[in-house]
Amino acid sequence: MDATSESEVDVLIVGAGPAGLMLATWLSKLNIRTRIIDKRPACIATGQADGFQCRTLEILDSFGIDRVWKEANRMLEVCFWNPDADGVIRRTGRTPDTPKGFSRFTECVLHQGRMERFFLDHLREDGDTVRVERPVLPSVLTIDESALDDPSAYPITVRLRHFTDEQATPDNPPGSDIPNGLFRSNLTADDTDSLIKTSSDASTNRDEIVRARYLVGCDGAHSWVRKQLGFKMEGEHTEIIWGVLDVIPVTDFPDIRVRSLIHSASAGSLMVIPRENRVVRLYIQLKEVSEGGGAVDRSKVTPGQILAAAQKIIAPYTLTYERCDWFTAYQIAQRVSDRFDLSERVFLAGDAVHTHSPKAGQGQNVSLQDSYNLGWKIGLVVRGQATRDILKTYASERQQIARDLIAFDQKFSKLFSGRPAKDVSDETGISLEEFRSVFHQGAVFAAGLSVDYGPNVLVVKEDDGDVHCVPSLASKIPIGMRLASHKVINQSDALPVELQRLLPSDGRFRLVVFPGDISNLDIRTRYDKLGEYLSNPTGVISAYTSRTAARDSVIEVLTVHSASRTEIELQELPEAFHPFDKARGWDYRKVYADDESYHEGHGRVYENFGIDGEEGCIVVVRPDGYVATIVRMDDTRSLEAYFARFMIKA
Repeated sequence: MDATSESEVDVLIVGAGPAGLMLATWLSKLNIRTRIIDKRPACIATGQADGFQCRTLEILDSFGIDRVWKEANRMLEVCFWNPDADGVIRRTGRTPDTPKGFSRFTECVLHQGRMERFFLDHLREDGDTVRVERPVLPSVLTIDESALDDPSAYPITVRLRHFTDEQATPDNPPGSDIPNGLFRSNLTADDTDSLIKTSSDASTNRDEIVRARYLVGCDGAHSWVRKQLGFKMEGEHTEIIWGVLDVIPVTDFPDIRVRSLIHSASAGSLMVIPRENRVVRLYIQLKEVSEGGGAVDRSKVTPGQILAAAQKIIAPYTLTYERCDWFTAYQIAQRVSDRFDLSERVFLAGDAVHTHSPKAGQGQNVSLQDSYNLGWKIGLVVRGQATRDILKTYASERQQIARDLIAFDQKFSKLFSGRPAKDVSDETGISLEEFRSVFHQGAVFAAGLSVDYGPNVLVVKEDDGDVHCVPSLASKIPIGMRLASHKVINQSDALPVELQRLLPSDGRFRLVVFPGDISNLDIRTRYDKLGEYLSNPTGVISAYTSRTAARDSVIEVLTVHSASRTEIELQELPEAFHPFDKARGWDYRKVYADDESYHEGHGRVYENFGIDGEEGCIVVVRPDGYVATIVRMDDTRSLEAYFARFMIKA
């Protein structure tokens, strides 16, 4: 074996699935020295997670990754099928898959491999500074506890092993050449330890030592990082086994191209997910693969066996296929890790800290949102712009989301897997009305739009010290939740723009100023006074921005006024609201009107946000698009006090 090399890195990410790639994308955007490793020789080619919820699509769009939305199949309708009095399945209802008004996006589906490819392409376009290293796995982790509180230290040491593609490729089950996900399923034991053992003596393999400031385990339900930390997954496994098929179906079932939830009288349940390129994913309840309630025999989990179960459920309709792209099976496990981080130096994200059934479409969505929450926080700390206090908010914010997810999944899975009630007197069966009710109640949660971060150093919901928060100034903007999107009109060129498009994921905080009708003299005077303060060398903008950096590189100021656009001239507004650069001229992308557009209607932002056009307000938005606090237009002291809680002056 070659001599062991040694190196340093700011952040080491273990696992290049959705959570790991999202984190790598954030850190690349913030120019943080990052390495990401994965034990598999290639990214996923097909199968695995496929659902993209509204909030995930908003997040991807904030990075400029729009290919998922363009390629994916958009699910607009859900159909419910249940047995009639004779036990024959009938369509019993239809409903929108995503209720109207939730988001500018709706739920869509595309296999995980495409999304991973989009992330990898984006990383390459972003400078190619972060690449996934394969196949590489960690073998030893040591932590210098004496250096944990030193922001400049590299207290984490990881020994990495580089090995061959052949060693890292899992074997297919006997008798099947169809790509499968069984090796990633909870029906199969993790193979990390065996890979380390079998590759230890190979002359072609090599080890290296990496010292890191931060380590993030995004390495799935069998997480090696979690095991090294000694954290425990708390929760339960159910007895229920589900099979999954990605096929191009040949069938007379009428709702094969809409999301369908099917309860049979006695053969179990099935979910139909219409995918891209005529592919359909089938989730099928399996009743004949366990051995007396004990361990599952993997040899019995085959595409043919899963199809046979589906045919029983969907009868009297017929179902077969000529092409199967992928299959797997899993046992429902609903568990959450007892801890999400160690001393704000080693973090866990995604399936490494929460596992659940995939039928509610939350798997990769919540995983992506874990690392979306974490990435900018690590980035600002490494860059020396924020104190390590903000890292404490990762566990407090995301652990509660994971617990909420498990509670929702337990209720939904129990109802979906249960036997339908024969009539109102059947107390052991599942009420179909209750199932539909839970499905509708879970719509906001499933869309990812119910995330509400509690008070902490980054979120101020009421008066806290010198920060005077006034939620009533924007009564329909919930503090701690993501800022919703409505159309605004660019002051300079009349272009209608979604408000969320003005909040790209680039690591900046935003002061979104809603001054009201600035054609009114009194309101305009107040707005001008705020502009004077924001331009002041002693103001909050200058305090955290170095002299060599652009004025808006740390805290960006945006204006959405309620005056008629044609009554306002941009050049007459204070420079703080449309900064000037010698090389690039005036910035025409900072000031917007809540007004009627020529072609796309009126966004009615003030009405939708509950903002008084005379009182106005300033909404402070975090780099991840979540509302941090709301203050009065003239309350610059609260702005200073808010950022002083965690920011480091330039």
